[in-house]
Amino acid sequence: MNYILFDGASRNALLPFTYTRPVAEIRIGILTIREKWEKHLGYTTSTITEDYLAEKFPMVELDENIMINASYLPTEDLVTLIKDLKPNHAIFCDDEPIAFYVLEDQEVDFDQYTITTYDAATTITVKNTWDIFSKNGEAIREDFKILTAGRSSQKIPESNNVIAPENIFLEEGAKLEFTTLNASNGPIYIGKDAEVMEGSIIRAPFALCDHSTIKMGAKIYGDTTIGPYSKVGGEVTNSVLFGYSNKGHDGYLGNSVLGEWCNLGADTNTSNLKNNYAPVRLWSYETQGFAKTRLQFCGLMMGDHSKCGINTMFNTGTVIGVSANIFGSGFPRNFIPSYSWGGSAGFTTYLTKKAFEVAKVVMSRRGLEFTALDEKILEHVFEETQTWRKGYE
Repeated sequence: MNYILFDGASRNALLPFTYTRPVAEIRIGILTIREKWEKHLGYTTSTITEDYLAEKFPMVELDENIMINASYLPTEDLVTLIKDLKPNHAIFCDDEPIAFYVLEDQEVDFDQYTITTYDAATTITVKNTWDIFSKNGEAIREDFKILTAGRSSQKIPESNNVIAPENIFLEEGAKLEFTTLNASNGPIYIGKDAEVMEGSIIRAPFALCDHSTIKMGAKIYGDTTIGPYSKVGGEVTNSVLFGYSNKGHDGYLGNSVLGEWCNLGADTNTSNLKNNYAPVRLWSYETQGFAKTRLQFCGLMMGDHSKCGINTMFNTGTVIGVSANIFGSGFPRNFIPSYSWGGSAGFTTYLTKKAFEVAKVVMSRRGLEFTALDEKILEHVFEETQTWRKGYE
């Protein structure tokens, strides 16, 4: 069977992260959503996404296909239902399709389908940006089961101070000495060739993905994921870095999500709690207003290729688009459009020529090429987001 993950109705609510990727490429827990589905299904998947992303994330359609809404994370029960789908059968949650069977070039009319109802309360859904961090601890636990089932961890070096070692898994090449790991509240996963430097203190649930580094003396609280090829220092709680991003120095990051190729300057701090303890509102690209998260703790949402200078201070519930560069004293506003250059004193447009020059250098440091296709996608994001930059010089 051919499985295709589609973005679904929540794609716009997941901006700015879905400006540069399909919903399926969002990382929550240890794995991306696509990686979770492929491990559960036992098959590779392809994608239906926005036209400008389709060349990088193409769809592969065969004679018989099952479409899966990428906002829903797999469970054993849901995967069983999906594998049992027959022609003109679909699985719905309320009025939203979770999965359906379709033939090549078939025009889908759900009025002609047999519908199975599924209770979404039994699975994790990613329908808002804040779901990524607020549901991350649960997702880490689920991914840990998948990745470690029937396998043995590498030995934990004796110099480490360890609580509940049975909940800790080290992949091949993982390095850690003279650290404190407290896994009494869930799993701790240290990926292949990842390193936790001396003096770091980590509480579960926690995931450090392949080839990433925790800097010396870092304090990492639970429900945190550091994606592959990232570096993190200072204090972090309940946050997700998708990958290839750095918070290498002291400063606080809490209840936040960083995309790929982000960098936080030394002593950058995010506020994750309002002074009046009121629920946080977060900018919504979908409604073009501030959405109610119903969360008391919510920090920073930063899109791919965005960066900030040293001593940057972010207000509670700040949303930053793609390829923004923030610097200077004071608090910048809590919605910063893509390709913004500046800070609390004001912004100008960050021209694509300069942004792409930086992207090429940054990616080359990781041995990756900034391709013409990458440039094409980011050019599209620049054009699509120009309305938010009206009034810039």
